[in-house]
Amino acid sequence: MQIRDCDVFISGGGIAGLIAAAAFGSAGYSVICVDPAPPVTAEDARGADLRSTAFLHPSIAVLSAAGLWDRLAPHATALQVMRIIDAGGKLSQARLTRDFDAAEISDQPFGWNLPNWLLKREIPARLAQLQNVQFLPGTGTATLLARDSQALVTLTDSRHIRARLVIGADGRNSVVRDALGIGTRTLRYGQKALAFAVTHERPHDNVSTEIHRSGGPFTLVPLPDRDGRPSSAVVWMERGPETARLRALSREDFGTELNIRSAGVLGHLTQATQLTEWPIISQIADRFTGPRTALIAEAAHVVPPIGAQGLNMSLADLGALIALSAGDPGSPTSLDAYDRRRRPEALARLMGIDALNRASMISSRPLRDLRAATLGGLYAIAPLRRVMMRAGLGVS
Repeated sequence: MQIRDCDVFISGGGIAGLIAAAAFGSAGYSVICVDPAPPVTAEDARGADLRSTAFLHPSIAVLSAAGLWDRLAPHATALQVMRIIDAGGKLSQARLTRDFDAAEISDQPFGWNLPNWLLKREIPARLAQLQNVQFLPGTGTATLLARDSQALVTLTDSRHIRARLVIGADGRNSVVRDALGIGTRTLRYGQKALAFAVTHERPHDNVSTEIHRSGGPFTLVPLPDRDGRPSSAVVWMERGPETARLRALSREDFGTELNIRSAGVLGHLTQATQLTEWPIISQIADRFTGPRTALIAEAAHVVPPIGAQGLNMSLADLGALIALSAGDPGSPTSLDAYDRRRRPEALARLMGIDALNRASMISSRPLRDLRAATLGGLYAIAPLRRVMMRAGLGVS
């Protein structure tokens, strides 16, 4: 049996896995990254990921160290203000608006937004520049045998890899996590999210807007102009039956519902891409490590798309893992430290986002009024408002 050696093996070539490959490769480690599905790198291609990712300020350091930020920055749109709107009941317009402006706590924006399909184009291009990194799309992880001394991976094409560190970045149904026998705690909401892009009449002015009514938040995240018109990415969360009803509408009728739900905050919205749909859950692994193995991103934790936390939590995983891997990546000492650092933080954020999502789903009028009053009260206390903004960014 022929075995190929590497320092770091990454199972999963989604955005988190690809960034991990660039980060460890840029740090001088030999890396092999695999994924069963080749990345879809064009917006109009079948299977394209039409979501977007807002990289909050702390994540930029991870991207820079990975040699990625210079490639991504020209395509990014700054997020200067996070706006939360409470729109009351089903047909109500905005009744309470609160702006969280990054200028209160920093001379930098909260972060920068990029389309996911573009990330899947640009990150592999960076990997191609790194001679010590090999990305194998179309190949998956079949089995994992992990011991304290090393990990042996068998790929779906029957090749064998021996690694000092295996990173499970293979999603909420992680093969690596299952091979380690690590369980999960899962919260289900009966929600799904529609993700797509729109153009609109008014400029977004680098404001990310989250509109709360019932069923879940409706979020507009700034994108570069499209065909000379202002554009934003939409994540529209609703209960499953409502999402199914919306998807079955004609494009014209869907546009009517879209503009009712947006509360008119950017003027008339026009659907600019196809719709993609994603199930919404919260999930956390019972532990983030095994022998010579670390879980990151959705293999470790899944949260609803609220407050731009998901992939930023993943990059916090990655930053901690790299910092603790000096000398011997995958050593028991470094992995114990990683689990102690990251799991409590991820659990705390999951619980906070779970509470926000449940509040956004409220349909009872008295409880919606209480939600609006709570938001207004918290916002009015300036020191508390700044603490909330720093906590959302993941900085002290």
